[in-house]
Amino acid sequence: MRKRVYIETTVVSYFTARPSRDLIVAGHQEVTRELWSNLASTYEVYISALVYQEASRGDEDQAKRRLAAIIPFRMLDIDDEARILAEKIIAAKGIPAAYPEDALHIAVAAVNGIDAVVTWNFAHLNNPFTRLLIRRIVEDEGYGCPEICSPDELLEADK
Repeated sequence: MRKRVYIETTVVSYFTARPSRDLIVAGHQEVTRELWSNLASTYEVYISALVYQEASRGDEDQAKRRLAAIIPFRMLDIDDEARILAEKIIAAKGIPAAYPEDALHIAVAAVNGIDAVVTWNFAHLNNPFTRLLIRRIVEDEGYGCPEICSPDELLEADK
């Protein structure tokens, strides 16, 4: 059975963005394009209604590109179970209260049994201290916690 991955909005943004002159951003864009070409053949790929909402914001042409890129992926609903878990993640300080969407990405993935959340959000999702705290909170609530990783980490896992 193929692993189930949830693509968070930052990954979609890096995939569809105009090429950057910033070396780090350009590297992230290249890794994202490499991962993107293998996603559908390697994984069951999911997004949520939240990813759709976030991808539709901003520059109209870029929003169209982001929305077109996520069409092939299965969409997960944001139900009450996910909202409650997101609130618990925030209450336990796993994610800052100012960023409820980040908690909701994790919660949607957890309640749907997703194996990994793929993100470029190192500030609130994909850093060692946040990952440990989120894992404890999610597991204490009775869910399996998806691995939180960047596109390059997921690519390395495939080798």
